[in-house]
Amino acid sequence: MADQEIKEPAVQTPPAAPAPPPPAAWIKTEMARHPQRPYPMDYIENLFTDFSEIHGDRAFGDDPAMICGMARFNGEECLVIGNLKGRSTKEKVQRKFGMPDPEGYRKALRAMRIAEKFQRPIFTFVDLAGANPGLGAEERGQGEAIARNLLEMSRLRVPTIATITGEGGSGGALALSVADRVLMLENAIYSVISPEGCASIMWKDPQKRQQAAAALKISAGDVKALGCVDDIIPEPAGGTQADSIAAMELVQHKLARHLAELKAMPLETMLAARYEKFRNIAQFYTIAATTATAV
Repeated sequence: MADQEIKEPAVQTPPAAPAPPPPAAWIKTEMARHPQRPYPMDYIENLFTDFSEIHGDRAFGDDPAMICGMARFNGEECLVIGNLKGRSTKEKVQRKFGMPDPEGYRKALRAMRIAEKFQRPIFTFVDLAGANPGLGAEERGQGEAIARNLLEMSRLRVPTIATITGEGGSGGALALSVADRVLMLENAIYSVISPEGCASIMWKDPQKRQQAAAALKISAGDVKALGCVDDIIPEPAGGTQADSIAAMELVQHKLARHLAELKAMPLETMLAARYEKFRNIAQFYTIAATTATAV
């Protein structure tokens, strides 16, 4: 008995704590990036008729990541603009994953000026992570092209409606979104930077993207509360990728309603309302500065 080895009782390892669920903002981000989600061109093909594409910026070339053209919406002539992402790998590379170059934004602005000349309302559809950050784009004046669009869109003398359908990323999205009405689908996101980019800058770790998504307030409800969009378009159960036909009907209804409201406004009233909206988006900074001064 003395020679027998005495076995100690096995130590019970406590079960690992379950991982916390991802924040709602990250769930929305994954929905916005779903590969089967309708892209801007899908909305153009389904909601507009008689589309006639406009090519080139009259300065450098034609950007395959940006599409512009005259069309009809509910029988009314208009201009429609959107970025192109592509479905297959070959298409995605050709379209630069939907990230336009400067010539894309200049082409869009050229088309907008044509629409303004002939008094046609303008619709833009946005689903891009950002403008193309490549060396060639920067050499050709990416920042200036975006800034020029911001300036010119703010004073176009025709009704303008922008719709964020998936990702609305950085200045690349804003260059098509300085509009009388900015609409956003329920599961889309709209932000100054991607969650991965924010995490890389703030924490030097892109893996903290979920934390960044929550901090950025990029989901539709948060963005509307900040005053950056005017209306949220509901999506079918499971998102637009689950029922694209129902999604198109919801978008069409909202576009028709907002266009009718804008057309009913006197021109100067519409322009003044656009100016006031974009002047007051960051009004909370003014209030904070006033309070600090008073103290």
